[in-house]
Amino acid sequence: MTEDKITVEERLEKAKQPGIDAMILHKYYGGKIEVVPKAAVRDFSDFAIWYSPGVAEPCKAINKNTDDAYVHTCKWNTVAVVSDGTRVLGLGDIGPEAAMPVMEGKAMLFKYLGGVDAVPICLDTKDPDKIIETVKLLAPSFGGINLEDISMPKCFDILDTLRKECKIPVWHDDQQGTATVEVAGAINAMKIVGKKMDEAHICMVGAGAANIAIARLLLGTGFNPKNLCMVDSTGILNLEREEVKNTFRQKWEICQKTNGAGKKGGLKEAMKGADIVIAASKPGPGTIPAEYVKLMANDPVVFVTANPVPEMWPWEAKENGAKIVATGRSDFPNQVNNSMGFPAIFRGTLDVRAKTISDEMCIAAAKELAKCAEEKGMHDEYIIPMMSEWEVFPREAVAVALKAQEQGLARLKLSRQEIYDRAEFMIRRSRDLTASMMKNGFIADADKAYK
Repeated sequence: MTEDKITVEERLEKAKQPGIDAMILHKYYGGKIEVVPKAAVRDFSDFAIWYSPGVAEPCKAINKNTDDAYVHTCKWNTVAVVSDGTRVLGLGDIGPEAAMPVMEGKAMLFKYLGGVDAVPICLDTKDPDKIIETVKLLAPSFGGINLEDISMPKCFDILDTLRKECKIPVWHDDQQGTATVEVAGAINAMKIVGKKMDEAHICMVGAGAANIAIARLLLGTGFNPKNLCMVDSTGILNLEREEVKNTFRQKWEICQKTNGAGKKGGLKEAMKGADIVIAASKPGPGTIPAEYVKLMANDPVVFVTANPVPEMWPWEAKENGAKIVATGRSDFPNQVNNSMGFPAIFRGTLDVRAKTISDEMCIAAAKELAKCAEEKGMHDEYIIPMMSEWEVFPREAVAVALKAQEQGLARLKLSRQEIYDRAEFMIRRSRDLTASMMKNGFIADADKAYK
């Protein structure tokens, strides 16, 4: 057995380890989140304040002015994570119960990284009209809605309808959240390889919710639509793809706006001459043949972001000439995962009570993420900040909140310093709370799960 063969096997074993640990620790903890009181219970007489009869007074105040719910209840800081389990990670339609571990994990990240309380809600329906109706019925209890892992194309219409009809911000993280972080990575990757955004040629592999949103934000950031080429399972999106005209509106818009070179064919032709490949496609490895990287321009940039396994392994991309490689996984360098986006974006959104989350707010977050990494010293294996850099999240929240105020979407007007202080307090509090619970045994020692 050669040394190269051993090295590959060792890499594959390391890549499998998070899944092995997950099976042990999920069972050990019996889930990842719980509900605990945050109001003082000095003695049992306090329940006359928190419940009957005292609670009637805030109820009457809210009845007169529903906005008082943001003052007297947890609505101001609580988000629903809603899924029907039809497109979970790279696993597909696995159902609402099987989607729960992902939604719980999302709620955990919301709290730890953004100081946002989040509730996982998995719906036992695939009907888009029922999903819309359910979310609208739930909306009074929440300050925002995070749609998650809903199959396309229905996810587009569900989001568009709810954004129009709900009084609180609704977004689909697989669209805007993923797009925000990948755009941040793309901005810095182009700087590292010394290429201008408006001149860079982009190949996008996959035409799902993530890549369609990424394309929209890329173009809003300064990339040239004529230099963008998107390929789906059938081939390159171009004006000859009339079969999508009446069946997939978003794909047809891509056909009309992009691919100025008029490329035809499949993945191989799409990647030829590209400066950057952004893949949000079928989990690999092997979805993208690693040798196709050799067809790209000099110093190619490869984003292979499928979960749980990227479209090609990072070391394969490097061996075939990639200058920068990013994945959606935390166990490889350059994780371009929406975890760097949604906690802070919702933090900023909630803190100014924004009515929606616009693309401009997402672009503001992407630019701030990119700036944070540039200030620290970006390089081939560090194009955006990592989750461990907690100080990035308040800065990102500020960028989002200020843009919401600039666009007239915020119900509250706060100064930059007020927004920062509020975000920093909430995020620091969540991290300190978790550390304190671990130290005092309220969160069990994870190492004991293996004994």
